[in-house]
Amino acid sequence: MFIIFGKKHLDYLLSEFTNYYNEHRSHMEGTNLPPLGQIPDECDTVKLSDIEVKRYVGGLVASFERKAA
Repeated sequence: MFIIFGKKHLDYLLSEFTNYYNEHRSHMEGTNLPPLGQIPDECDTVKLSDIEVKRYVGGLVASFERKAA
């Protein structure tokens, strides 16, 4: 929920959401399987320290990604 403080603020919020929706949100297929289309037998274990949290849409949406090497 947002309280909008005028047209400039609304334009900013819409721009942020549009950017997130088109470039950062997950685009899962209907079955929610990974991109390969099947569940792998094994998965790599990722340390919590290797995860980076990125926030979008004014902090309303969080994305968890591996840190770059």
